[in-house]
Amino acid sequence: MAKPGAAMLSKGSWFREKILMGMDGRSYLRSLLTPFNLVVVAILAVGLPVIVHRFTAGLAATTRLSQVQPWGLWIGFDMMTGIVLAAGGFTISAAVHLFGMHEYRPIVRPAILTAFIGYLLAVFGLLTDLGKPWNIVMAIRYQGSASALFEVAWCVMMYTTVLLLEFLLPAFEWLGWRRAHETLMKSMLGLTVLSVVFSTMHQSALGSLFLIAPAKLHPLWYSPYIFIFFFVSAIAAGVSMLVVEGALSHRVFRHRITGAHADMDRLQLGLGKAGAIVLFAYFFLKLQGVAEGRHWDLLFTGWGAWFLVEIVGFVLVPSFLYGYGARHGKLGFVRAGAVMTVVGIVLNRLNVSIIAYNWNRPNHYVPSWMEIAVSLTLVTLGVVAFRWIANRMPILSEDPRFAAEEEPSGMQRPGSGRHFGLAAAGGAALVPVAMDAEQADLPIRGTARSR
Repeated sequence: MAKPGAAMLSKGSWFREKILMGMDGRSYLRSLLTPFNLVVVAILAVGLPVIVHRFTAGLAATTRLSQVQPWGLWIGFDMMTGIVLAAGGFTISAAVHLFGMHEYRPIVRPAILTAFIGYLLAVFGLLTDLGKPWNIVMAIRYQGSASALFEVAWCVMMYTTVLLLEFLLPAFEWLGWRRAHETLMKSMLGLTVLSVVFSTMHQSALGSLFLIAPAKLHPLWYSPYIFIFFFVSAIAAGVSMLVVEGALSHRVFRHRITGAHADMDRLQLGLGKAGAIVLFAYFFLKLQGVAEGRHWDLLFTGWGAWFLVEIVGFVLVPSFLYGYGARHGKLGFVRAGAVMTVVGIVLNRLNVSIIAYNWNRPNHYVPSWMEIAVSLTLVTLGVVAFRWIANRMPILSEDPRFAAEEEPSGMQRPGSGRHFGLAAAGGAALVPVAMDAEQADLPIRGTARSR
């Protein structure tokens, strides 16, 4: 029988290895004294009291919202932008588990973690925006099946649950729970199907919310097809976030990668080809919206110039950067296209929900400093959460003790002659686009090859 002292020592050792990353308490506290953490503390020191003030004093004391402008930065940025930038989770999961593109497995877990954290923060951003946040449970109690907002609420709840289950896979490896890991592995295909279904529904339904406001949203952004625009742009955002997040995480957390390192540069070139196709389709869909509404004359106005900045500067140009970089093996162009696309999708969501909304009213909404502080705090919390988890759990690579369970049968190994990119077909489904081996083996310029 184990002695109580031995049990306590075992628990202390587990805490030291799993939580303190092998350091004693004093060394761990000293390791926290970094410039990054000091900036985080400064942001949270301002933002957290503002969040408390919002829930105690109400919306009127912290925001510039009104009956005319019922939503603002917390919906346009925290909710809509947070959800669309988390689209990489269902995009890459579908590619790997449904389309059999297993060479992209190394970027699945970071994408799932990013999506999970993004959805949690988006939900919290929604709660801060609600005048009576406790009434959010009404979406469960009352069946408003004719409402687009009802669909959004249910699909976000269900997809967040799916993301939680997918995130539990590396968590079980971290905890060493083999039986729970084996059970969850058997359900991954079903979870992936559910993630695609729920994401397709609520990404498009977020656009459907604006179908009831044709007089409030500027004609260049309003379209009866806006729900299609939202879904296709979500795929573009997902692919771009995979490139941006992959470039950052595999550099910052490179020490956490165990075993053979994936050729991230080549994977990102494949994503670049997908990004080019999706953005090119999205650009012409937006032009089709202008043509359908016969709003060509509005392109020669001030609002038209701003619209062209969005769709040319942050859609068409990144599409060419993606295509050129993927075709000639220049990773710098692909990453530049990814950054521009992310900025462009954020700009689109802000244009639709804030900037071009109530565009013809004399007193336009401008967020208060407290609204900005809350949004910045949520972003900071997301970065801190990702950093904390990635430094401890097997996110950047699988635990070797569990890797055999995740090895798909009959999978095509990298280097077997074909590489794949992701693309969107008419904004309705994901399809694999095969690249010839000769084209995929172009030398990668502008960066060092991953080993």
